[in-house]
Amino acid sequence: MQDLTEDIRACRLCAGDFARTKTAHLPRPVVWFSPDSRVLVAGQAPGMRVHETGLPFNDASGDRLRAWMGVDRTAFYDRKRFAVVPMAFCFPGYDSNGSDLPPPRRCSETWHPRVMQALSKLRLKILVGGYAHRWHLGVKTGVSETVQRWRALPEGVFALPHPSWRNTGWLKKNPWFEAEVVPALRQAIEEALA
Repeated sequence: MQDLTEDIRACRLCAGDFARTKTAHLPRPVVWFSPDSRVLVAGQAPGMRVHETGLPFNDASGDRLRAWMGVDRTAFYDRKRFAVVPMAFCFPGYDSNGSDLPPPRRCSETWHPRVMQALSKLRLKILVGGYAHRWHLGVKTGVSETVQRWRALPEGVFALPHPSWRNTGWLKKNPWFEAEVVPALRQAIEEALA
């Protein structure tokens, strides 16, 4: 596992792509898992703040995600409890409009099979956003439809919308998410960590 984390941290596959973004930044893979991790949080890609701090979900989206999960920062950042494996380990940069670029596919294609094989003690998978839904579930549906089918997903898997402020409108239009999915998610986390 140590070799795998060191290999990911040393990865520079996307350096040329990142240099051409509006941010013109260097790769900084944020690696957050251990062989003992029980719960997988599979997201999209680190944002700028995560890129700067090296701590996954260290932003307002992370605060909302932890609130949904019913865990505090101490529990969330315990690698024996939670693995955070985004579809890209690096911040992909901003486009010309200042929006986050999508996670480069080469990252998940290069690293995810090895990472998932190494995480043999997982009891629960929390898939955050469409990129994670598509990779882990192989779905072609949109986020809303995938999340609405939460009871039909494989046992031990939850599909969530991204906790970004951009989805506040979605949450208001879909109150069933916080009324039904969030309590079930919290119960599943509690059981996975017991």
